[in-house]
Amino acid sequence: MNAKRSDKIATGVLYAVAGIIVLILASLLLYILVRGVPHISWEFLTSSSKAYQEGGGIGIQLFNSLYLLLVTMIISFPISLGAGIYLSEYAKKNWLTDIIRTSIEILSSLPSVVVGLFGFLVFVIQFGYGFSIISGALALTFFNLPLLTRNVEESLQAIHYTQREAGLSLGLSRWETVTRIIVPEATPGILTGVILSSGRIFGEAAALIYTAGQSAPALDFTNWNPLSVSSPIGLFRQAETLAVHIWKINTEGTMPDGAQVSAGASAVLIIAVLLFNFGARAAGKRLYKKMTSA
Repeated sequence: MNAKRSDKIATGVLYAVAGIIVLILASLLLYILVRGVPHISWEFLTSSSKAYQEGGGIGIQLFNSLYLLLVTMIISFPISLGAGIYLSEYAKKNWLTDIIRTSIEILSSLPSVVVGLFGFLVFVIQFGYGFSIISGALALTFFNLPLLTRNVEESLQAIHYTQREAGLSLGLSRWETVTRIIVPEATPGILTGVILSSGRIFGEAAALIYTAGQSAPALDFTNWNPLSVSSPIGLFRQAETLAVHIWKINTEGTMPDGAQVSAGASAVLIIAVLLFNFGARAAGKRLYKKMTSA
């Protein structure tokens, strides 16, 4: 009876702690949404921001956030996938791989401000890219690689070794076994890592202040030259993101309705992350069923 009572008490404590954490997170989300959702409108989502007048929107900042996320994932995901496959399936267990894994763990704990200063010194100044989307994307790649690589490796290692033996017994090469059996089976775990890293990128501000810049020039959506500073797909233009815009409003904002704009932008940021997460999970389940015929 004492063992059962202790088990019930411990279980109750765990449920209470989990409930408190969920309650705190839900309260924060509700507080942001309640304050910000009334200020969201189509005009707010599509119009340009204003520095000294009321009625500014977040259209360019929202587009910059999504575009920067896309560029960063295009750069970082293939590298992370290749590194994760190598560490999980091909790398031998020795002191060198231990150093690599330790380095990945250390890099994953770096503050975003340090990554931003590194990107400022290397990409903005040394490489001469200036404050631009490519500078921000490259800096966020260093910020994103450790988490994503580690997640890919752990997702692949979670697949039972009998799956590999089955592929090899059917005459598949090691590479074919990895690409046709192991990676499709690990798709949900890999997708989870992509979602987590994408959320960090979308809400990142400190690293982008020093790399992507703090201004949002007007865009010409008829100009598709990637080298033009007015093109929406330009890689060498400054790009104030939504998170940087929120930080800028709350620190040095001069618009009369700054509090309302900040609240609305914060709500849009939360909603965008939630929609991206739910949408990515749904797409991941469909992709998993298609790739594994489950």
